[in-house]
Amino acid sequence: MTTQTQRKGRPGLWVGLFFACAGVIIALRLSGAIKEPVGFILLALSMGLMIPFNKAMKNSSCTYSAAMDIYNRRMMVCSIGYVLGLGIAIVLWRNYELADWTVFALTLLPILPTFGMIWAMARYLKEESDEYLRHKSMMASLAALAFVLALGIFWGFLEMFGLVPHIWAWWVLPAWAIGLAGAQLWQKVRGA
Repeated sequence: MTTQTQRKGRPGLWVGLFFACAGVIIALRLSGAIKEPVGFILLALSMGLMIPFNKAMKNSSCTYSAAMDIYNRRMMVCSIGYVLGLGIAIVLWRNYELADWTVFALTLLPILPTFGMIWAMARYLKEESDEYLRHKSMMASLAALAFVLALGIFWGFLEMFGLVPHIWAWWVLPAWAIGLAGAQLWQKVRGA
């Protein structure tokens, strides 16, 4: 065992803190305890927990590669851009009377980082030299896709029959990310 694999990190701690913070912020926002810009700012700041998460992943006993490190940095930048872009677009759209071309331009704020995420995933698969890590990543991505498809179809039928409210389609990306995290956690628990 090398020195690299002997060091311990605690990536689960940072992920848990992120989801706990996000849950509290969302609950406070839905209850009306905090208003729109404050909730957005707090949620964007909670994304900062992904920085120590990435460092903990590098220092953990998890299998980690240079390509994965670069991928995690790219995804972190794109994720922060997505949250900021989405928040800014929603706040401006709800609070100001905007021309159609301005609204169209606002939609690009979260869309461009989403394209960046897709590019980062494709680059990772190309740059990863370890076939096992590449396979794990592809399987987790397929599981996340299956989660989004199943959830979307299920919710779509419930919505069609009037049993649940309408949800905007941009929720696909956060749902996919949750599916990806769940699949990666499952792989870790199984030891795969």
